Amino acid sequence: MSEKSEPTQPAKGRRAARPRDAATLVLLRQVRGKTTVLMGLRGGKHKFMPDQWVFPGGRVDRADGYAHAATELPPHVSNFLAKTSSSHRARALAMAAVRELYEEAGMILGNKLDQSADQIDQLVKNAAPSWAPFYEAGYAPTLDGLEYVYRAVTPPFRPIRFNARFFLADGTNLHGKLQGDGELLDLSWVPIPKALKLQTPPIQQIVLEAIPGLVDEAGKIRKQRKVPVRIMRYGTRRIEYE
Repeated sequence: MSEKSEPTQPAKGRRAARPRDAATLVLLRQVRGKTTVLMGLRGGKHKFMPDQWVFPGGRVDRADGYAHAATELPPHVSNFLAKTSSSHRARALAMAAVRELYEEAGMILGNKLDQSADQIDQLVKNAAPSWAPFYEAGYAPTLDGLEYVYRAVTPPFRPIRFNARFFLADGTNLHGKLQGDGELLDLSWVPIPKALKLQTPPIQQIVLEAIPGLVDEAGKIRKQRKVPVRIMRYGTRRIEYE
């Protein structure tokens, strides 16, 4: 069924599922003068977006709002996010994107912990299970390089819905080895033209198409002045801005 022919409301007698907060991290890296993006393939057994090429990302956990970070979000990014969430939730969204990158792709966006071995052990001990492996690797997340570039809310007729924020970041200085927990297969850095030809969800295609306008001639990420929001209102898909 094409996107145009899909229903606009839940089946009769069913209430629309409440969208859950989620975060996605779009990482860019210049390879031989070409902009590449980190993507992986979701297996066919997934209930949400099976057999689709996607960026690393996932649901926000409660622990994401309290986990330790090496650096915090730029003020303008926090302000954008806080238009539709609390400041605490805004930080949790960014932290979720970094955590999901580590879980799904094995890559760390962070700085080396500068504490003593005992302090690091204590940090790991006090961390939530979802964050302990990150700190055990010897790093703390860095949020100051994240740029908030898109938000998308899954239409109300979908049984699984997310209020997803897309963050853009430089993938040049990542740490770790490209491997994950098995949720994403065939992880690789894909040139933008090739990525556009892959089987991807509509929102991922939209973000891929927008990437050239989000970076300057040197490939440096531009500071955003407004953030597009893809949402369905009154049965019609529309783009708003925040």
